[in-house]
Amino acid sequence: MLGIYLSGTGNTKHCIEKLIHLLDETAQAIPIEREDAVNELSKHDFIILAYPVQFSNAPIMVRDFIKQHSVLWKEKKVLCVATMGLFSGDGAGCSSRLLKKYGAKVVGGLHIHMPDSVCDVKLLKKSIEKNQEIIKVADKKIEKWAEKIKCSKYPKDGLYFYNRVAGFICQRFWCYRKTKDYSDKLKINHNCTGCGLCVRLCPMENLGLQNGRTTAGNRCTMCYRCISSCPKQAITLLGNAVIEQCRYDRYAKK
Repeated sequence: MLGIYLSGTGNTKHCIEKLIHLLDETAQAIPIEREDAVNELSKHDFIILAYPVQFSNAPIMVRDFIKQHSVLWKEKKVLCVATMGLFSGDGAGCSSRLLKKYGAKVVGGLHIHMPDSVCDVKLLKKSIEKNQEIIKVADKKIEKWAEKIKCSKYPKDGLYFYNRVAGFICQRFWCYRKTKDYSDKLKINHNCTGCGLCVRLCPMENLGLQNGRTTAGNRCTMCYRCISSCPKQAITLLGNAVIEQCRYDRYAKK
């Protein structure tokens, strides 16, 4: 068993690490951008693929990873795990359909509601206490399904036709252009000091330093990792100002 994930603010990382540990204490979960991710993928027959949903779609970085390594998915059992701040519809189904195209045996889909991770819009912002409650409910759902999966009973979140209709009508129809390709909308403002933290964090290597300041390319996967971690709140994507830097470690109880 192997876990492969994309996580921007820590929500998805927490969920897949908790799930995979409950299923197999010897198994590991590795970020999708790690150099050995493809090599590890080739060694395992059961894969848990996890990512945050973006407008009821899987991030393009995840979709590209599936496509670029299409020959490796044949006959593999895959559980798709999608985290979301509110609603997904068929978040797990988006990658499930693509995986099936390449011969994977998708055994299930699991949707997990986690705290909002979009830092530069006001929507869905909650208190630390409410976010801690969201995490508590999420953990219970993970624990429940871990026990069922051990008995070969898998969740089917997002895998039915009506889920696909809901995801399409409620979000993708209106916002598909935002997730169709990588974004070139990342903005760096005058607060940037060129510390380089965002450059090191970016899973797409989309950020660089030039003349002592960060510059952004056109390969942003919208993970919000840089925006949530910038010490000067100098980076935005959907909005024009950082409302709150949303990270799992802010809400997790120590």
